Amino acid sequence: MLDEATQSLSRPQRRLLRRIYNGRTTPIIADGKPFLTYKAAKQYLQGLTPEARDAAYLEMKEKGK
Repeated sequence: MLDEATQSLSRPQRRLLRRIYNGRTTPIIADGKPFLTYKAAKQYLQGLTPEARDAAYLEMKEKGK
């Protein structure tokens, strides 16, 4: 099991995700899964390995622009 430090998102990552998902009406597709809310995206990212988390985060960041 991964320790809490490796599972958590950094503060800048959390802030950007909140901005991306605030008031969103169309989902962002990352890793083939739709995410419409910050909470759903955060839970998904925290369940990934650090490398996969970074890749999925970057995909969300690019598609959220």
